Amino acid sequence: MKTYLEKIGSFGGVIAAAACPVCFPKLALIGALFGLGALGAYESQLFIAAQILIAVAVLGHALAYLQHRKGWLLGLAILSGVVVFGGLYLLRSEAMIYAGFAGLVVTSATDFWARKRAKARQSFQETTPNPVLKSVITCPNCGQRKQETMPADACQFFYECPGCGAMLRPKAGDCCVFCSYGSVKCPPVQLASAG
Repeated sequence: MKTYLEKIGSFGGVIAAAACPVCFPKLALIGALFGLGALGAYESQLFIAAQILIAVAVLGHALAYLQHRKGWLLGLAILSGVVVFGGLYLLRSEAMIYAGFAGLVVTSATDFWARKRAKARQSFQETTPNPVLKSVITCPNCGQRKQETMPADACQFFYECPGCGAMLRPKAGDCCVFCSYGSVKCPPVQLASAG
């Protein structure tokens, strides 16, 4: 139920603005684009429905706040709803009503874009394997073995053996000492072979 209200919150302001072309004449073009011009006979019902959708849009953004925790986004949604109702009932200002609708549309678009990016990021993280960060390096000179933590995003070119003090360098064709002397290849090579 909560997820549906959040989705309604993302689109409620846009629907409210487009659904009442007779109530708000400057939105008649948007309503006509959606084929809603014939609804002029139901102006009073649509006027009430538009107000309900605005309230649901603000409620949906409040519920969405519980996930994204962006106070400025919730604040803009609440302010936009207050501006619409203030323009309708307090100041009777058409410009104020349109400013409120614009705020709800911007809030909804921002919320929609953030959700889309979060889904893409989550999908990427689920499909990207986690590399192994531990490798046992064996010195080719003395046979000393030691477990080391590899850098996650870089290759290590030099390694000093704790046993004999020899400075190890990668073999020809290898990118780092872990690929040459380690029990596990370095994370960049692991990720490249997984992809």
